[in-house]
Amino acid sequence: MGQNLTEIVAAKNAMVLKGQIVEATEKYFANDVTTRDFDGTITSDKNAMVAKMQGFAGAIAKVNGITLHRSVNNGEVSFAEFTFDFDMKDGSHILWHEIIRSVWKNGEVVNEEYFKA
Repeated sequence: MGQNLTEIVAAKNAMVLKGQIVEATEKYFANDVTTRDFDGTITSDKNAMVAKMQGFAGAIAKVNGITLHRSVNNGEVSFAEFTFDFDMKDGSHILWHEIIRSVWKNGEVVNEEYFKA
């Protein structure tokens, strides 16, 4: 029998905690996934989201910390609260406290939305 959603969510969150954001996107996102950032940016498929994450990850100079505060799931929806602390190659500093809402189907994320916490 395959993993249940709690185990899948925990495995995805563990990858994010290790800074494996691109790899988690490649592994857990459905081909037709849609995403929406708190700034209104939308992606409409896995390739677009992987490209977006590759560009973002490539702009990070140093990971100061990634903290998972809590994670829950109910039915086919999971929520994870993270703080991301990065120094960027352009000299800027990113400190994001965000809630990630993921809708799952057959062990894959089909919709993900990011909210400022």
